Amino acid sequence: MSATKVGIFVGAILAVVWFALGFWAFFFAAIAMILGALVGRIIDGKLDMRSLVDTFRGKRTSS
Repeated sequence: MSATKVGIFVGAILAVVWFALGFWAFFFAAIAMILGALVGRIIDGKLDMRSLVDTFRGKRTSS
Protein backbone atom coordinates (compact mmCIF):
# COMPACT_ATOMS: atom_id res chain seq x y z
CA MET A 1 0.00 0.00 0.00
CA SER A 2 1.38 3.43 -0.91
CA ALA A 3 1.95 6.21 1.57
CA THR A 4 -0.77 8.26 -0.12
CA LYS A 5 -3.36 5.53 0.42
CA VAL A 6 -2.31 5.09 4.03
CA GLY A 7 -2.56 8.85 4.58
CA ILE A 8 -6.05 8.95 3.07
CA PHE A 9 -7.13 6.02 5.24
CA VAL A 10 -5.75 7.57 8.44
CA GLY A 11 -7.34 10.91 7.58
CA ALA A 12 -10.70 9.24 7.01
CA ILE A 13 -10.50 7.43 10.34
CA LEU A 14 -9.64 10.66 12.17
CA ALA A 15 -12.46 12.52 10.42
CA VAL A 16 -15.01 9.87 11.44
CA VAL A 17 -13.73 9.98 15.03
CA TRP A 18 -13.99 13.77 15.06
CA PHE A 19 -17.54 13.83 13.64
CA ALA A 20 -18.82 10.96 15.76
CA LEU A 21 -17.09 11.56 19.09
CA GLY A 22 -15.90 15.17 19.12
CA PHE A 23 -12.64 17.05 19.16
CA TRP A 24 -11.03 15.51 22.24
CA ALA A 25 -11.59 11.95 21.02
CA PHE A 26 -10.07 13.02 17.69
CA PHE A 27 -7.11 14.59 19.48
CA PHE A 28 -6.38 11.52 21.60
CA ALA A 29 -6.83 9.19 18.59
CA ALA A 30 -4.33 11.30 16.62
CA ILE A 31 -1.81 11.25 19.49
CA ALA A 32 -2.20 7.46 19.81
CA MET A 33 -1.60 7.05 16.05
CA ILE A 34 1.53 9.21 16.19
CA LEU A 35 2.92 7.28 19.16
CA GLY A 36 2.12 3.97 17.45
CA ALA A 37 3.93 5.09 14.31
CA LEU A 38 6.99 6.14 16.34
CA VAL A 39 7.08 2.81 18.19
CA GLY A 40 6.72 0.94 14.91
CA ARG A 41 9.61 2.84 13.31
CA ILE A 42 11.80 2.22 16.37
CA ILE A 43 11.04 -1.51 16.29
CA ASP A 44 11.71 -1.66 12.53
CA GLY A 45 15.03 0.09 13.09
CA LYS A 46 14.08 3.03 10.86
CA LEU A 47 14.32 5.59 13.66
CA ASP A 48 17.46 6.05 15.73
CA MET A 49 16.45 7.17 19.21
CA ARG A 50 19.89 8.57 20.05
CA SER A 51 19.85 10.94 17.09
CA LEU A 52 16.24 11.91 17.85
CA VAL A 53 17.09 12.75 21.48
CA ASP A 54 20.19 14.66 20.37
CA THR A 55 18.05 16.66 17.95
CA PHE A 56 15.69 17.68 20.73
CA ARG A 57 18.64 18.61 22.94
CA GLY A 58 20.04 20.82 20.18
CA LYS A 59 23.20 18.80 19.63
CA ARG A 60 24.64 18.64 16.16
CA THR A 61 27.04 16.17 14.62
CA SER A 62 30.11 17.06 12.61
CA SER A 63 29.48 14.41 9.96
